[in-house]
Amino acid sequence: MKIAIPKERRKDEQRVAASPETVGKLIGLGFSVSVEKGAGAGASFTDAAYKEAGATVAANAQAAMKTADLVLKVQAPDASELKNFKKGAMLMASMGALSDAKGIAAIAKAGITGFAMELMPRITRAQSMDILSSQSNLAGYKAVLDAAGEFGRAFPMMMTAAGTVAPARAFIMGVGVAGLQAIATAKRLGAIVTATDVRPATKEQVESLGGKFLEVDPEMEKDAQTEGGYAKKMPAEYFEKQKQVVSEHIKKQDIVITTALIPGRQAPVLVTKEMVESMQPGSVIIDLAVEAGGNVVGAKLGQVVTTANGVKIVGHANVPGRLAEDASMLFGRNLLNFLTPFVDKETKKLEIDWEDEVVTGTLVTRGGKIVHERVQPAKPAANKPTATKPAAKKPAAKQSAAKKPAAKQSAAKKPAAKQSAAMKKGS
Repeated sequence: MKIAIPKERRKDEQRVAASPETVGKLIGLGFSVSVEKGAGAGASFTDAAYKEAGATVAANAQAAMKTADLVLKVQAPDASELKNFKKGAMLMASMGALSDAKGIAAIAKAGITGFAMELMPRITRAQSMDILSSQSNLAGYKAVLDAAGEFGRAFPMMMTAAGTVAPARAFIMGVGVAGLQAIATAKRLGAIVTATDVRPATKEQVESLGGKFLEVDPEMEKDAQTEGGYAKKMPAEYFEKQKQVVSEHIKKQDIVITTALIPGRQAPVLVTKEMVESMQPGSVIIDLAVEAGGNVVGAKLGQVVTTANGVKIVGHANVPGRLAEDASMLFGRNLLNFLTPFVDKETKKLEIDWEDEVVTGTLVTRGGKIVHERVQPAKPAANKPTATKPAAKKPAAKQSAAKKPAAKQSAAKKPAAKQSAAMKKGS
């Protein structure tokens, strides 16, 4: 069975779906692997390294993919890339399946069996296959380093002969995988760390990393988590109360990192314009949800914005891709761990169990159809109103016959005086 690994073509994407290490392991399982020339360049993986691992290096994407049974990608293919797939091929990638209905419909139409790896079930045996966890972990780490790079002061307390440098205060909003890594990294750099999340279960996790948990409403937060471990959408009154609590806390913070995401929905606004204006000059906000609409008012995708009061709002795109080598290595291992259990050790053939929980959880397209219950089909374009044909004119004789006699028509009308009276009464 042939696997193709093309170069990623989306803007700001430096990652690749397999490292030379994972390519070697795929070949050991019995696959033949074709890597597009330069596919790993953004992640510091050379073509020579892939060749050494046993892969063939194809001149372009079409050459790599035209006979491939399985294509491994980081991002979902665009329309131009879909042309390179052979009909019936399989695809494993991060597809944005809950938000890109049009893209998923195009993949289905192309006859591709698509696995959206971001939909991996939150179960114990699938942890090593979870691309969201591996990539978010790196994003949380990089967010703190980005904040340190933009911040004009040091993070730790420093005792010097010239005086004492006070430690930075870092506030992490959203305690998922990215948030926890941000807490740990900020703490290691010496900051005083606080954090908040709608899920009360995260309080112990925050405290175990040396941070202090900021509670909003313990009662409302009791039912704030899905069975899969994701945050639920909270009612409007919760966000109003959160705004009040956070407004007071954020005034004293030097660094704010927001990580709140709800799968398939626009990111909730956590930091308002008024909160930004209340912060001290030189403070830094990192919005890790900027690609999903943003948690921070004023954040702009791919930009560092400095507000009128001197606060920097950082909205880097594709933060895991800013650590492309490690991100690619982990992403590749996630895909390898997904495939390995379905490879027959004796025949070396891929035999997918279509009833397996990790398969049903991630399979979005098969047989030309969208097959995942959580993935909504694209809405058809609104039909343009069609021009109605004018009614056929009746023959002159019939038209005259259809009309009331002039005398009766006059009789049907109210006298002018009565009409005026009726209008006044209606007003």
